[in-house]
Amino acid sequence: MSELTKVFLFVAWLGVITAPLNSSAETITTTENPTGWILRTQSSVYQLAVAGDGIVIPVYYGSQGNYTELNGVRTHVNPKVGSTIRDVPFRGGYVDMTPAVEVIFADHTRDTELIYEAYEILELDGFPCLRVDLKDPVYGLRVSSHIRVLPQLDILEKWLVLKNVEDKPILVENAQSGSVYLPRDEYDLVHLAGRWGQENLVKRTRLTQGVKTIQTRSFRNHENPPWFAVGPAEQMSETGGSVWFGSLAWSGNWRIDLEQFDSGNLQIIGGINFGDTAWTLDPEEEFTTPKIVFGFASDGLGGASHRMHEYILDHVMRKPQNSQLRPVLYNSWYATTFNVNEEQQLALAKIAKEIGVELFVIDDGWFKGRNDDHAGLGDWTVDEKKFPNGLQPMIQKINDLGLDFGIWVEPEMVNPDSDLFRAHPDWTFYYPNRTRHESRNQLMLNLARRDVCDYLLDSLSRLLSENNIKFIKWDRNRPLSDPGWPSADPATQREAQIRFVHNLYHLIAELEKRFPDVLFEVCSGGGGRTDLGIFSLMDQAWTSDNTDPVDRLMIQHGFLHAFPAKLMVAWVTDEDWHRARPSLKFRFHSSMAGVLGVGTDLTRWSQEEREQAAEMIDLYKEIRPLVQNGVTHRLLSPFDGNRAAVEYVTPDGDEAVVFLFNTWETLQGSTPTSLKNPSVRLRGLDPNAEYLLSIDRKGRATGNTLMNIGLPWFLNGNFSSAIVRLQKTD
Repeated sequence: MSELTKVFLFVAWLGVITAPLNSSAETITTTENPTGWILRTQSSVYQLAVAGDGIVIPVYYGSQGNYTELNGVRTHVNPKVGSTIRDVPFRGGYVDMTPAVEVIFADHTRDTELIYEAYEILELDGFPCLRVDLKDPVYGLRVSSHIRVLPQLDILEKWLVLKNVEDKPILVENAQSGSVYLPRDEYDLVHLAGRWGQENLVKRTRLTQGVKTIQTRSFRNHENPPWFAVGPAEQMSETGGSVWFGSLAWSGNWRIDLEQFDSGNLQIIGGINFGDTAWTLDPEEEFTTPKIVFGFASDGLGGASHRMHEYILDHVMRKPQNSQLRPVLYNSWYATTFNVNEEQQLALAKIAKEIGVELFVIDDGWFKGRNDDHAGLGDWTVDEKKFPNGLQPMIQKINDLGLDFGIWVEPEMVNPDSDLFRAHPDWTFYYPNRTRHESRNQLMLNLARRDVCDYLLDSLSRLLSENNIKFIKWDRNRPLSDPGWPSADPATQREAQIRFVHNLYHLIAELEKRFPDVLFEVCSGGGGRTDLGIFSLMDQAWTSDNTDPVDRLMIQHGFLHAFPAKLMVAWVTDEDWHRARPSLKFRFHSSMAGVLGVGTDLTRWSQEEREQAAEMIDLYKEIRPLVQNGVTHRLLSPFDGNRAAVEYVTPDGDEAVVFLFNTWETLQGSTPTSLKNPSVRLRGLDPNAEYLLSIDRKGRATGNTLMNIGLPWFLNGNFSSAIVRLQKTD
């Protein structure tokens, strides 16, 4: 089967997987006595009802198997108390839930009432959506709660639209995207945590009574990406148990709160982090929150990941890039750092082409005044001292080799030592009479200003129009600080962080509209910007500045819980953070489990190393459709021992590729831990079929054997690895 045919089939499979199973009428039904709605997916049920006081309340969210249609749910409430459990929790009356809506009206009233007004079942991009309209009975606040249902994926998208229909402003102090209320139980939480160089480490904890918050306040999420999974305590495993999971489409500051009540119920709510933020809703103005995604899986954490991966590939990522294979890239940073020039870049490009690279990327150091990280950011013009003839003559020579060309930028930042800052010192975030805090010798541009956004759009458009650039590595190397905007009116100043993100999205989207053939990679000092919002615009992600191949097994294992391998960029480098000296083969195998890149000084590689690299890249191109588009199964966690294994398989189980890794072998008694469990069970195969296995030698086994007895663990020694390919036989 040709690679092109494989790509076509994967796209076709994705189309089948994500097509809605039911019509809107079957997916969303209405109830009477009480008035309400039932939203059904393939595995879950979500029910709402209007209580006697007019408040919309959550009735049930969970497995279809545990659901009994609750048309007779008690909706009569004591009017002196009112409904305290709400589908859209608001600040007002008795506050028993973390609120989604908190506002201050013009007469300084901080209390809100949101009662049912109307509903409509819509079709949005081919999928049913329930819109429930709520109103404050006294003030001119209207809130429309949207729930879009993707039945086959067991996913609900939730967001709110707040509208001011009175003649005075309303101050929005908090507007979360959505909330769910889970059945009574004791829950475990799985989320991702870490720091720079140690992103996406998997954490599991018991939720006790109280609130657990994961959030970011710095515009970077090295510490916590906005993803979670919860399930009944000690029942949630990789392949089994009920799992509620979710993620958020916001690239600024966000928060997700999980509140375990004394009743045993669990509320999960998320959206923009309104710390140091407010939004003035002027008359007739609307404010729309970003989407939060909630999903349910009855087949464990792996099932939750499968649904989220398919959702991202088919409903989040931009088209047609979501169906295109990612190129093998080379990045020159580790070879040349800031000291770039045409001669040395061409020398690297020639070797890169010889080993099979498809995209050559020049990193930092190409623009005016950029000899280190102290100067030049903001001045996006070519350094004539390094490139007297500009970039295009070099790009043409690289193109003549058969390589596309890419470039690094960091548009949201500025060095004080730059022409831009000298001309516009007021274009940064700062407060009067306070220190402008620098990080990496740079300040943060106030992208909330439209003139700043327009400047960046013009500068980057000029760069892309004057040069044949097919790839942008979009970096952001510092966290948020000093988000002041002294020239704006006081109300707008509090909106700066939200306006920044809105303009960031506008800037990237406009560039992509003008230059539709350019791929975009998101980077933020490593993996500090990974969320559904940025992935609606960016085509892949630099996962971490830590390229040590052993550490990357852990980082990639966590990343794959929340995001598909098609987004996960990994480079082969000479970085060796633990002085373990892993082989070139091991380094390649670690990086080939995602989007493959090479980032080392190729001129120092021996001829033998170049030949081995070429063989590895040829192999990667053969298995790339499986890795980038296949169904991911995390077989062995690197957190549980000295082994790791991940499998990518076609949805019909015809083909699979399995990555096996030994890290450090240790002794338990007299038995190496790699021999404690001498096989690894595969998943997603046809149990009745026979498979041809390609490793160092050929073999055959049935799907039933491979899934129930397992693939023998044949690796020995520290930092050994293998790639096993499986093909169903006729």
